[in-house]
Amino acid sequence: MTAYPFDWVDAFADKPFGGNGCAVVHDGGVLDVDTCLKFTRETGLVECTFVGPSDVADAKVRYFFPTHEIPFAGHPTIASVCSLLARQVVSGSSITLETGAGVIDIHVADDGWITMTQNAPIFGAQVAPEMLAEVVGLEAADILGAPQVVSTGLPFCVTVVRDLDALRRAKLDHEKIVAFQQEVRLDDAPVMEPYLVTLQGATNAGKTFGRLLLAPPSPPEDPFTGSATGCAAAYLWHHGLIASPSYIAEQGHDMGRPGQARVEVLGPPDAISGVKVSGKGVIVMRGEMVV
Repeated sequence: MTAYPFDWVDAFADKPFGGNGCAVVHDGGVLDVDTCLKFTRETGLVECTFVGPSDVADAKVRYFFPTHEIPFAGHPTIASVCSLLARQVVSGSSITLETGAGVIDIHVADDGWITMTQNAPIFGAQVAPEMLAEVVGLEAADILGAPQVVSTGLPFCVTVVRDLDALRRAKLDHEKIVAFQQEVRLDDAPVMEPYLVTLQGATNAGKTFGRLLLAPPSPPEDPFTGSATGCAAAYLWHHGLIASPSYIAEQGHDMGRPGQARVEVLGPPDAISGVKVSGKGVIVMRGEMVV
């Protein structure tokens, strides 16, 4: 039996029990996929990470849902950096992470804000509002413009809804999401559940408020989705739906887990070179996985 230390980190939060939790397992980069999946399911979290040494970056991060490994995720990146810094595995203001989506640049500010620079967006297919509305239990009139697949490391179907009321009424149809994900893909890769966003913040500080409803065996909803926040920012800037490339994104408030990110889209709307997504992280538990 071997013990692997882990930190349970709330990401995109500045105090415990906010934002989105992620267990960061150290020295776990060598673990087999089945063990990583079982651990993730054991925690009941949306995602966990397994970190270890890298030949091309300061550290390597592997990302897991309860069902499969994914190339990249936002809140687990913030959580992983927070944990790596706390355990003094990495240091300094500039850090690089090896991920399945390539090497990601990280900046750590003196005030504790962690900034990841996500990849330049890949814009995929647009989806009929009527189709998307059926998947999330809304009317087509609740959706503004055409939902579109966007990836800055992980593909989401970004969907702008007209107001907070529509956002809060959304409910995922578990049968229709299966058919949706079979049909809507990016380069033949599966697309995540639709990321719903409205141009109204949950607080006066926010410019957007988002939701990501999830299918089993994941929890019903993701408290904060950093990768989808990057995709949504690229979509909004590209389609002229925001006047400034920098804003505050909010998520999780209605779940009692308020989260906040600072977002900055890099480059002009027709030539976006990347998206900076910043957040804080708080370690709330520590332990060991013994397998």
